[in-house]
Amino acid sequence: MPKIKPISDLRNYTEVLNEVNEGNPVYLTRNGRGEYAILKLSDLDKLKATIKLLSLLEEGEKSAREKGWLSADDVETTLGL
Repeated sequence: MPKIKPISDLRNYTEVLNEVNEGNPVYLTRNGRGEYAILKLSDLDKLKATIKLLSLLEEGEKSAREKGWLSADDVETTLGL
């Protein structure tokens, strides 16, 4: 269950920060609408790594569409297997 709190709860920011756990951010609302998320740095690092990986996979996919795919035999030969 997501933890959703009004931004005014930040007056007691220590209590809000104590509710943030890895994989469970606290979402803050302003005027009843979602505005911010507080998350652990480890979760932020995972998000950044995921975005980078997806970007690299997209580059590879684009390259394969434009230049063609390598066969398994070609990969093994290139890697010396």
